[in-house]
Amino acid sequence: MGTVTMAQALNAGLRDSLTEDDRVLVFGEDVGRLGGVFRITDGLRDEFGEQRCFDTPLAESGLVGFAVGLAMGGFRPVVELQFDAFAYPAFEQIASHVAKMRNRTRGRVPLPMVIRVPYGGGIGGVEHHSDSSEAYYAHTPGLKVVTPATAEDAYWLLRDAVRDPDPVVFLEPKKLYWSKEDAGLARRGAAPTGRAVIRRPGLDATLLAYGPSVPVAIDAAVEAARDGIDVEVVDLRTLVPFDDETVTASVRRTGRCVVVQEAHGFAGVGAEIVARVQERCFHSLAAPVIRVAGFDVPYPPPKLEHAYLPGVDRVLDAIHRLQFDDQPDVRHLAREAS
Repeated sequence: MGTVTMAQALNAGLRDSLTEDDRVLVFGEDVGRLGGVFRITDGLRDEFGEQRCFDTPLAESGLVGFAVGLAMGGFRPVVELQFDAFAYPAFEQIASHVAKMRNRTRGRVPLPMVIRVPYGGGIGGVEHHSDSSEAYYAHTPGLKVVTPATAEDAYWLLRDAVRDPDPVVFLEPKKLYWSKEDAGLARRGAAPTGRAVIRRPGLDATLLAYGPSVPVAIDAAVEAARDGIDVEVVDLRTLVPFDDETVTASVRRTGRCVVVQEAHGFAGVGAEIVARVQERCFHSLAAPVIRVAGFDVPYPPPKLEHAYLPGVDRVLDAIHRLQFDDQPDVRHLAREAS
């Protein structure tokens, strides 16, 4: 075990995937000679050659279409779309072909490919460089959508994604690329894809978060403890498929829930999560489920992003709005749990 950043973990995940399977190809804008703008592919071209790790033109739609053809031909392409909003020109390929090929061919043509998308704010980037685009992919049937919040998860979820027989959109929180933790990547300690994990146990309320919002939720839980409120933090990790079991068990136990996301609030992933919690936990709730999200405006200039991004203070405010004097309607709890 040693100190590792998320960027180093992703680099190791790609290196080990290339070593394990010679059908794996890594490509995108600047991923070869430069090693990627965030250095996630640093050294891979020198180690595996320019036939397996290479640069492409600045043409995201063509890049993803090229990957579709490679996957149909038996390869396992891993595509990097340099920044979140750069992926939009490729969305037609993703929604119309990547997501639908297995269904369109009655299962005869799967597309084992990974689309890596650095996403989210917090790095002082301008628009096109700080979008949270997860709702577009999560709303598209046929795609798995994954977003790690720790270096260990980044490594193992990426390894899972490359091995997956179906397409995976792998959302990498940019502001966590340089976060450090003590982790041993040689032996798996991470939960499998499709499972949420409890990062901090608690009894009074549940914070549901994913990707860049997980450290914010943990910091808010620590601050809430100073006020005598014991908050549980659940890291969702995988948006599609969604782990209803872990989420429901936590909310039924605490009776209160706040969902935290960087993306705009309106019609976002958080709205879907709130609906699922309300449907499954209604009689266990002592208060309405609250969302803390980015504002419904285009991503602001760097000097204003601190006001846009959900921070600890906004999450704490939501926790304090959870009506701690109320209790759930216990008459219906047994029926809800069955």
